[in-house]
Amino acid sequence: MQVFRAMDISASGLAAERLRLDLIASNLANINTTRTASGEPYRRKVAVFRSKEATFGSLLNAGLRRGRHIGYGVEVVAVREDPSPFKLRYDPGHPDADENGYVRYPNVDLATEMVDLISASRAYEANVTAIQVAKEMAMRALDLGRV
Repeated sequence: MQVFRAMDISASGLAAERLRLDLIASNLANINTTRTASGEPYRRKVAVFRSKEATFGSLLNAGLRRGRHIGYGVEVVAVREDPSPFKLRYDPGHPDADENGYVRYPNVDLATEMVDLISASRAYEANVTAIQVAKEMAMRALDLGRV
């Protein structure tokens, strides 16, 4: 039944956006972390998404049904570190200051993270709504069968 496929697609979106929200929370929590276990400042992390690959059988079935191609959801393929440079601030009293008094801070920008947070939150809400609509459609189809 296509209703369940719609729920599966939205569920994959929920899982991906939840990971994205977790990464944003981690970035915000480490916005002032000047030293990690590696000795470097914290690097901003971002999730890389891609469309789920369809299996040969599912593509064959979709082709047999009037050539329609239906999406199969999203998956997280990697969590990457943002390669942008660290921020330098003059703070000669800081324990991590270099010989010139500059401290390297993480490449996390509060405004960027907040925009990403709102975007991920809205995408999560949209997937929840899609699941609710699919569930309502399935319930109405069952109600039609009772009449």
